[in-house]
Amino acid sequence: MKEVEGGSKNASIKKRIINYYIYNGSSTIPDLSKELDLSVPTVTKFINEMHDAGDINDYGKLETSGGRHPNLYGLNPEAGYFIGVDIQKFAVNIGLINFKGDMVELEVDIPYKFENTEESLNELIKIIINFIKNVKIDKDKILNININISGRVSPETGYSHSIFNFEKLPLAKILAQRIGYNVTVDNDTRAMAHGEYLQGCVKNEKNILFINISWGLGLSIIIDGKSYTGKSGFAGEIGHVHTYDNQLICHCGKKGCLETEASGIALHRILLERIKNGESSILSEKVKANETITLDEIIDAVRKEDVLCIEIIEEIGQKLGQQIAGLINIFNPELVIIGGTLSLTGDYITQPIKSAVRKYSLNLVNKDTTITNSQLKDKAGIVGACMLARSRMFEN
Repeated sequence: MKEVEGGSKNASIKKRIINYYIYNGSSTIPDLSKELDLSVPTVTKFINEMHDAGDINDYGKLETSGGRHPNLYGLNPEAGYFIGVDIQKFAVNIGLINFKGDMVELEVDIPYKFENTEESLNELIKIIINFIKNVKIDKDKILNININISGRVSPETGYSHSIFNFEKLPLAKILAQRIGYNVTVDNDTRAMAHGEYLQGCVKNEKNILFINISWGLGLSIIIDGKSYTGKSGFAGEIGHVHTYDNQLICHCGKKGCLETEASGIALHRILLERIKNGESSILSEKVKANETITLDEIIDAVRKEDVLCIEIIEEIGQKLGQQIAGLINIFNPELVIIGGTLSLTGDYITQPIKSAVRKYSLNLVNKDTTITNSQLKDKAGIVGACMLARSRMFEN
């Protein structure tokens, strides 16, 4: 594994082999040779070395209709482990996957108050260290930890520019020093899209838009099977596109952002305003008593067919659909995935989105685009964080 993590030409080829197995599963040496554009003897040499090192398993003969039966090779599940950390507004989800990508340990809804303070960062580190202490594996085999963070995150430099930006050092480096393992950070929406790409609703599509409608609003762009991050790593800030003259100040400090009218923040604000103006909801009593209302409670009200909550969700879907129509005109994607907390309302939000897309995008462009809900639902973030922890280790 050490040689695989290095920077030599041999290490680079081994990373390519591991990357191939990450995205394609097991394969024969001839197939791998063709894909990597390397000779069969060269690939055979590397596979043998990686098999001897314990990184690759021989899964036996591939059944074919005739002729010789080539051997199938793939990743050895026990060669290493990766941890993903998905930060929510009021909880943390942490998962552990093996080298092959199977979830080995998963803890969800660990109580946590996500704030941009040093105390909140310290608490996050304690939660991660405690998780590592309790997992029943060889701790030396933990190769990387990836942490999902909302806002502007540069995965290449390890800096988080929106959250936990307290020191000159990159956040990833600070976390690595304090936790004692290699750490990478990435934007939460990109992580969700990565999880969906590897283990969710994506089949063979390569050009994908993932819309994350949670407390905020984010976009992940996948072009030709690769995440598009932009020059500085900040691509996808759709929530902060100036869309309205509503004079509402977004948390980014600017007015009129799309996020102020189409997000969990907007849903929460609008619901409280309309209840206080006399409209009725099953959450009315809690609002009048000044009790905290969570997004989960609003989603639950939608599932219970609360008319006011459904109406607001549909309005948000319409507003969001207009902007997605523009994205479809620009990117002409095969697939648009609606994810995040608000996507848990299902057709209540996706149908208005689809209706607006039909109305506002070009028919010739949108006819080849499928709009669907996230298959991983509320697990997309944690699955993506784990998968990114592994993928980032073997990028060239």
